[in-house]
Amino acid sequence: MTGSVSFIRRVYLTLYNWIVFAGWAQVLYFSVKTLKETGHENVYDAVEKPLQLAQTAAVLEILHGLVGLVRSPVSATLPQIGSRLFLTWGILYSFPEVQSHFLVASLVISWSITEIIRYSFFGLKEALGFAPSWHLWLRYSSFLVLYPTGITSEVGLIYLALPHIKTSEMYSVRMPNTLNFSFDFFYATILVLAIYVPGSPHMYRYMLGQRKRALSKSKRE
Repeated sequence: MTGSVSFIRRVYLTLYNWIVFAGWAQVLYFSVKTLKETGHENVYDAVEKPLQLAQTAAVLEILHGLVGLVRSPVSATLPQIGSRLFLTWGILYSFPEVQSHFLVASLVISWSITEIIRYSFFGLKEALGFAPSWHLWLRYSSFLVLYPTGITSEVGLIYLALPHIKTSEMYSVRMPNTLNFSFDFFYATILVLAIYVPGSPHMYRYMLGQRKRALSKSKRE
């Protein structure tokens, strides 16, 4: 029984990783193709659907951690996925005014390269039980460049969206209402920006620690 459960787990995680890998590969392909052919202004339109599907699929990773399918701590996974979903749906999808900015191109390219490496790494590990040493190095080293470029793009796009969030009052709830509840999306977004200040260095240090442990372990094996 235990062997059957383990087999089903490996098949599921293998399929999950390679399907999401395919989604991010589309994002990278269409973003680079569009940049080359028509410029950064059209990148979002070219990648919108695969970006939304691939990024939203990451919600399952929170469930994977909660039920014990993977060892990744939910405390590390949740803020990463939460911030990505906020950018994908709360900023890019909701405010077309920022969709043509060059930071969209740097964002989706940073995200897609990171995720192509990550999902293919885990896809190989689940399918074969191992990944090549060069792939391990890429998995735990590419963030050294891609995390800063991604975070800079995220913060920049959130900042650019602030005036449009304020004037549109999208997602804000004003009183009076039947629930006697108010919510201001503009100030909530400012709070998200403020969280990036301590959150980004903390996450970078966390990934540096992960890198040190993973590469040290690979040298001993």
